[in-house]
Amino acid sequence: MALSRLAREFAAEIKNHDWSDAPYRADRAGHDRKVDNRSTDTLDPAETGRVRMNVMWVTAQVLGHRDPNFDVYEFAEACGVETRTRRGAKDGGIRAGLRIDDEGRFAKPGTWEYATE
Repeated sequence: MALSRLAREFAAEIKNHDWSDAPYRADRAGHDRKVDNRSTDTLDPAETGRVRMNVMWVTAQVLGHRDPNFDVYEFAEACGVETRTRRGAKDGGIRAGLRIDDEGRFAKPGTWEYATE
């Protein structure tokens, strides 16, 4: 299933950003430590991955609510988030990070309310 244009653009921006110093500074879009003249503390790769994953989840919550064809695994992969277990199966934690009810409905952004339509 192909991601919507909006989802592709969000994923590209999330993947492109350097999240390794996210807790230590407010970064502009396009931050790149390779050309940055300001040094700050950085996270280790696992910590950086968790920040990226949280950003992916927050964005995915809105996209899933808006797009009935949204695939969180495809989106997570496009964001640069690992979606497979060591054995190669889909990691259930990816879906578990979203507010989705038993019927697959995404909660309205900013709430725990699910559409009843």
